[in-house]
Amino acid sequence: MAIGESHPAFEEAVAGTGERHPMGRRGAAAVVLAAALVAAALALPAAATGSPAEGLQPLSKIALHKATVDLHDSAYVRATPALLGEQGEDTEWVTVKYGWATPSVDDWIAVFSPADFISGTCPNPSRYPDEPLLCTAPIKYQYANYSANYMYWGKGSIRFQLINQRYDFSFALFTGGLEKPKLVAVSTPISFKNPKSPVYPRLAQGKSYEEMTVTWTSGYDISEAYPFVEWGMVVGGGAPTRTAAGTLTFSRGSMCGEPARTVGWREPGFIHTAFMRDLWPNKEYYYKIGHELSDGSVVWGKAYSFRAPPSPGQNSLQRIIVFGDMGKAERDGSNEFANYQPGSLNTTDRLIEDLDNYDIVFHIGDMAYANGYISQWDQFTAQVAPISAKKPYMIASGNHERDWPNSGGFFDVEDSGGECGVLAETMYYYPAENRANFWYKVDYGMFRFCVADSEHDWREGTEQYKFIEQCLSTVDRKHQPWLVFAAHRVLGYSSDSWYAAQGTFEEPEGRESLQKLWQKYRVDIAFFGHVHNYERTCPLYQSQCVTGERSRYSGTMNGTIFVVAGGGGSHLSSYTTAIPKWSIFRDHDYGFVKLTAFNQSSLLFEYKKSSDGRVYDSFTVDRDYRDVLSCVHDSCFPTTLAT
Repeated sequence: MAIGESHPAFEEAVAGTGERHPMGRRGAAAVVLAAALVAAALALPAAATGSPAEGLQPLSKIALHKATVDLHDSAYVRATPALLGEQGEDTEWVTVKYGWATPSVDDWIAVFSPADFISGTCPNPSRYPDEPLLCTAPIKYQYANYSANYMYWGKGSIRFQLINQRYDFSFALFTGGLEKPKLVAVSTPISFKNPKSPVYPRLAQGKSYEEMTVTWTSGYDISEAYPFVEWGMVVGGGAPTRTAAGTLTFSRGSMCGEPARTVGWREPGFIHTAFMRDLWPNKEYYYKIGHELSDGSVVWGKAYSFRAPPSPGQNSLQRIIVFGDMGKAERDGSNEFANYQPGSLNTTDRLIEDLDNYDIVFHIGDMAYANGYISQWDQFTAQVAPISAKKPYMIASGNHERDWPNSGGFFDVEDSGGECGVLAETMYYYPAENRANFWYKVDYGMFRFCVADSEHDWREGTEQYKFIEQCLSTVDRKHQPWLVFAAHRVLGYSSDSWYAAQGTFEEPEGRESLQKLWQKYRVDIAFFGHVHNYERTCPLYQSQCVTGERSRYSGTMNGTIFVVAGGGGSHLSSYTTAIPKWSIFRDHDYGFVKLTAFNQSSLLFEYKKSSDGRVYDSFTVDRDYRDVLSCVHDSCFPTTLAT
């Protein structure tokens, strides 16, 4: 959003009341100036030093356990339309009008789903002095004075964007701010025409290049309807095939801690996965998800198409997107004052615009940043659905998906908000042998990706270390010359200020075990997220640049290029002021990486900003198979003098 540009919801608020502001031109100018200042604040990247609010899940700022209920006759909330998705839409805009006699600057409007949020017993911790009146967090909120006339007239109008999340919705007016919320008015419920509809498909490559999986969410248990996918070749495929889907869900008891077990809990619905097998390489396929009801009728999702992956070693144009730490954001401006994921929509929109110019996506951890607020996973899958419904969307595990004390992870921190990996492991498919161990390989044409799990121990002697070595060592570099390693935390190199303060320029114990594997098997590029910026190193081994070249690499690669691509959308991270010799390019902004393999000898690397999609850093690699075989330091195979 440019400085001085009105947010669409702000324009709706002004127009929606239909009343002239009594302050006249000077007052109206003040309102416009205030809106411009808010827009400017939202448009600016987070400062390098950060602020106390940065990194906080916006919903976690609401002190629900302190909430009181005091419904007033003078307060009201009304939402229109009452019925959503009449034409099968899974996303709709709702106008909410509200008011009451004593407006305050910290009044706020909350969106709850299910609509009945003030009944039942709360399974909240006993440390609260009294039984809380509210048991669940809203799915989003906005300050009432986001509508320009609210403080003067005591009434306002704003718009919310809702997605189909299996239940009805209600809108509530609170006073007392987020710290001492008091409920004064609730709307009547509104709902989608079919809240149980199958929505938000997520493609992923299976364990073989001949297999594509599709995962989606619905409100239908297997006892109500049979989930399936109908699919076939776009050209020359004959009659469509129907393949049954498996169904998973989880309960509050699957969560490891709060808020996921308490105010953040929301029924996740049912997650279905179907496998489309025996695909022809590069063929275009159509598919449609559906549920067959007991009477034989079918509830259909939307129709999509995808292109099957190339066979391993196939010599053709192949284009890959890599980024991490994107998060989610709200197109209606709600939750935005927290400045939590300011670049998320830019990255999403840029990838949607460029959908025809890449083939597969790797989102390397920290996806939704739900942090225990389960509703946010639906919103994330909805945000990326225009991408994931058409391109394989491969994921890695990050600290905000997995980490929770005493839950079997490597880090004893609470970054997942009690999710302990359950949401990521269930909402998305990935071709791991054990879904609880988030490591796997992907063969995509001339590429092999070895995706590691930085939230489990990767050090020598562990199960994951064995996987990494097997993944790196078993690739046929003659046909798959481009070998890529990826993980969430920085197991390689980063000049992030926190890492620099530790004196390591890496996650503690990050590369000590792995660098000899990267060197021995000549990994071309290692990608990481976690640090919210972009950085590229020279080809490195043991902290030393092995070449003076910066952008045009040819012949034997004597080391690995390390890339931090964690600028997908979350609040930005700062660098150390002293630039290490191995750091070639740094960008304190939001962006993503695109890899293009033209053939088995030529690779193009591009870093693009999310704001405009333009290339700001790039390099090329040109080499032959003999260059991959050539002996380099610590990767020379033994030889004999025998003839």
